[in-house]
Amino acid sequence: MNQKITIIGGGAAGFFGAISAATHHPQAQITILEASKKLLGKVKISGGGRCNVTHHCFNPGQLITNYPRGGRELRGAFSRFQPQDTVKWFTDKGVKLKTEADGRMFPITDDSQTIIDCLINTAKSLGIKIKTQTPVKSIKKEGNKFIITLKSGEEFSADKVLIATGSNRLGYQWSEFLGHNIKPPIPSLFTFKINDPRIKDLAGISSENVHIQLKQKKGKKLEQQGPLLITHWGLSGPAVLKLSAWGARVLHDHNYQMELIINWLPEDNPETIKSELNNLKSNKAKQKVINYNGYNLPKRLWQSLVNYSLLSNDKIWAEITKKELEKLAFELTRGVYKIEGKGVFKDEFVTCGGVSLKEIDFKSMESKKCEGLYFAGEILDIDGVTGGFNFQNAWTTGWLFGQHLT
Repeated sequence: MNQKITIIGGGAAGFFGAISAATHHPQAQITILEASKKLLGKVKISGGGRCNVTHHCFNPGQLITNYPRGGRELRGAFSRFQPQDTVKWFTDKGVKLKTEADGRMFPITDDSQTIIDCLINTAKSLGIKIKTQTPVKSIKKEGNKFIITLKSGEEFSADKVLIATGSNRLGYQWSEFLGHNIKPPIPSLFTFKINDPRIKDLAGISSENVHIQLKQKKGKKLEQQGPLLITHWGLSGPAVLKLSAWGARVLHDHNYQMELIINWLPEDNPETIKSELNNLKSNKAKQKVINYNGYNLPKRLWQSLVNYSLLSNDKIWAEITKKELEKLAFELTRGVYKIEGKGVFKDEFVTCGGVSLKEIDFKSMESKKCEGLYFAGEILDIDGVTGGFNFQNAWTTGWLFGQHLT
């Protein structure tokens, strides 16, 4: 007897789960239900429309360090299906990927539609039914069957159900109804709103290597180092996005009102910098401080920090007092900025929270609470930093679902 498998959610995890199920169980009757008109919406907008498919990191132990939540559970999963397998799968389907300098991987076409077409065409070739504008109202279990009721009122049964609805609240509600605990969903991967004279009018300026840390009295140290971008509303860039992901719960608990310590010169020791500034005071005595930037800092950022520290942009090095010099050294290495809120990172909204990972068998992605129910992708309490890691979670968990269906 052919199994009826229903996948709820036409995103990356849903499609890959369906394709994996059809690949490993050719006789199964597989249907994808998508509530909206469009399939694979997040795939379309990812990477600015280029689709950041995965990340060039083929060591599972190293790979999991990019997941603020879910890394431990994914360790075994990545030993069975990891970025290398993702690359091979797409290559075998005629879609070649390329690796950029930061490790992100994209289709060589630089067009997300290439990935969308590949997934949809593969699904159709495997006989998978795809239904759009088919919102689900409820799911319940009766004996060994699942009864799925659509908003249209239509009802049908399924032997197995994969919920791959991402951070959709209805997916959480159905999961809860079927016995699961939900970790409260909150934003991850966002920019910081900061209104501060030191970065005012510097929008568009970036620095390649900056160390940032959330100031807190207790708890795990939350810090990141890397490129930082000053924006019209505050701060963005890889360092900020990563810190927002690792600090998602703490920032949420503080209502996104926290202090951020910025070291603009992390390669140098603060005491060394103070000593270097003293040398400049002696050796460049008659030069204006604002005109001499002895560091690898954008010129306008240096000028802003000097002006803030010295309360003047006219001073020459010889005129700087000891107190002013210490203030400048402090601003270069330990300046404190107030985070006043969060901004959304483009349209690529990532959520921290979801179905509790303790309740999932990560060999098969099957629920430990409800036999025949499976989960894949972002509906789980798993989230990665920016760089293709969230899609890799979708590909891996989707693939394992199909591979281990019984």
